Amino acid sequence: MKAGEDLGVTLTRPVAVLVLVALAALIPLLGPSTALHGTGEASVPGVGGIALLRTVLFAALCVPIGELFVDRLARSVPGTGRATGRPVAPRSWSPWAAAAGFSAALGLASVVATGNLVPDGLSDIDVGGLYASRDGKLALLEVNAFLVAGLCAVSRRPATQLWPLAAVVVAEALRAHPATEHAPLTGSGLTLVHLTCAALWTGGLLHALRTLRLWRGRYGTGAGAALLGLYARVAAVLLAAITATGVWSSLRRMPPETVLEQLTATAYGRVLLAKVLLVAAVAALALWARQRLRRAADPLTACAPARAEVVALGLVVASSGLLTALPLPIRW
Repeated sequence: MKAGEDLGVTLTRPVAVLVLVALAALIPLLGPSTALHGTGEASVPGVGGIALLRTVLFAALCVPIGELFVDRLARSVPGTGRATGRPVAPRSWSPWAAAAGFSAALGLASVVATGNLVPDGLSDIDVGGLYASRDGKLALLEVNAFLVAGLCAVSRRPATQLWPLAAVVVAEALRAHPATEHAPLTGSGLTLVHLTCAALWTGGLLHALRTLRLWRGRYGTGAGAALLGLYARVAAVLLAAITATGVWSSLRRMPPETVLEQLTATAYGRVLLAKVLLVAAVAALALWARQRLRRAADPLTACAPARAEVVALGLVVASSGLLTALPLPIRW
């Protein structure tokens, strides 16, 4: 009976993950038509596919950055890192994330190579033209950076993938704020901090929960609670930084006197409002997990709300991918 139960759990978890991934994919695929309905704004050609590719790219950033972050925290937990050497860690998902990121970046580069239109075939793609534009060069940088990150992930020094991943974050920050925008460096700086903190928070929580499952029988409850506590303290700072940069970036695109109207009258504003509500739900779940971690008889009961937090964060990533593909509410 026990073997049957274990098999059931083993099969249920992958199925649940696939269902959640499929549901998250519906946001960028079906979200544009819902967000644009009744706004009078023109839809970008292939906006659903572009939003999905951006969602995959953001998720591919979160996974390896989160692994590097939590593995570093794990080494400072007493009884796991310093005393016994490198603590055990779950199998890395970074090579798979790099492959997904490379594919998404390649797809986005093909769109840029056809003048920001979805190509009908290989003959429509002007690879050489990528070198002639700022967006094209940034797209190529992201493709190459994910390729290098994948090679680093399977090497003897996987920590070196931090540098190509950082290049992707910088490229995304520059891409989101073209030179024609007012004060583009300010916008790029805000996006750089926002994206970095979001990747640490999302990917870090995912890897922390995977690590806790592995640590339960090896290091005991105390080590797992210590790791989750270390992550929670950093996550509080990350949430503050994400909130501050998110509000500032939004006000740069939607002046205070127009915010309330644009949150309901524009596609960008509607998706932004949905993202804000999701982040508020994530913050509530994080607070619930932190209270359980501090006050519950078994601190690892905090894993239950933390798992729900990971699901909500996945929806936030999907809404972010959709947000970057929609037309801006105002033109600079």
